[in-house]
Amino acid sequence: MSHKFILKEVLTTDEERKWLEFPSVLYKNDPNYVRPIDQDVTKLFDKKQNKLLRKGETVRFLLFEKNQVVGRIAAFIDPNTAKNNDQPTGGCGFFDCIDDQEAANTMFEAAKIWLQKRGMEAMDGPINFGDRDSFWGCLADGFTEPLYNMPYNFPYYNKLFENYGFQNFFNQYTYRRLINDGGLSPVVKEKAERLFRNPDYEFRMISWKNIDKFAEDFMIIYNKAWGSIPGVKKITHAHAMALLNQLKPILDKRLVYYGYYKDEPIAFFIMMQDLNQIIRKFNGKLNWFNKLRLLIDLKIFKRSDRIIGRIFGIVPEHQGKGVDGGLVITFQKVALQKNFPYKELQMNWIGDFNQPMMKVVESIGGEIYKTHITYRYLFDRNKPFKRATKG
Repeated sequence: MSHKFILKEVLTTDEERKWLEFPSVLYKNDPNYVRPIDQDVTKLFDKKQNKLLRKGETVRFLLFEKNQVVGRIAAFIDPNTAKNNDQPTGGCGFFDCIDDQEAANTMFEAAKIWLQKRGMEAMDGPINFGDRDSFWGCLADGFTEPLYNMPYNFPYYNKLFENYGFQNFFNQYTYRRLINDGGLSPVVKEKAERLFRNPDYEFRMISWKNIDKFAEDFMIIYNKAWGSIPGVKKITHAHAMALLNQLKPILDKRLVYYGYYKDEPIAFFIMMQDLNQIIRKFNGKLNWFNKLRLLIDLKIFKRSDRIIGRIFGIVPEHQGKGVDGGLVITFQKVALQKNFPYKELQMNWIGDFNQPMMKVVESIGGEIYKTHITYRYLFDRNKPFKRATKG
């Protein structure tokens, strides 16, 4: 006898509360699960906070069985990426479900129909409405505590996606390396040491006293290293300044490094503490008291011993010259001091289509630690499926 499920669109504040709380109910016995901060999730569905909603669309659904929530999902159309595919492609994400294929199919079908009505011909999932650096992918390997705003799910989720008809579009890897004196490949180390002997090259830790200059340098490096990639928007000085000011209260300056050639900015390596080690006790709430606890735990008690590689960039004309090794060795010199509280570095969201970046991370000692899968479902089941060849 089949289950009977009731699907409801999230329209009221009470339904939104249930939609936010369902994962913490589902994972209540899983010690690895960390509930994200509610406002990190809700801002994605708020037109005032998410610029993509000015032209894009989104919907959220709850799935009930006998008045109990047994699943949730969101569907969305990102106008910036929907047409950058072989067919118009939307997304589904924030998928959580009991281990029941019929329940999962009910939600996948609802997302598909919603997207079809808006002209989409495929959907990717589980993905986020926006940047890939958070809430993106289905964990397939490495079921340990997740990094801040990274997806965590039960192993059966892959089966639910694949049984419905989703196919592996690409893998995204999280690399891990311990904070130690080793790890660099001999070639990278030799190139880096050559740079250290060249007075034209210099590597610097960020200084908050010169935040305006470092914001300007960040903008220059980012726009040269990333801004030429299709679909990646260039940033302004104001945007870079806002980003650094946002990070300043919590970020340890020992985790941010820049590279220069003849005093011109050419590279950066920005890391940050993994906040999940602290916010796991907040139950999704970031009120004034928890903000204070966060600062005290970070700055005084140093309760985070894991760091995340947030963004790494080298301008094209200086790639392959050892700048990556120069940044890492400069960081290592600081990291090996006695009072350095961090034990490991994780570098996440490196797609299997990005072989050059995989080689860079492996050359500085990173090893694949987790694998997330981005799935794609083509609505025309006779259309040939192609895996991603670029980001």
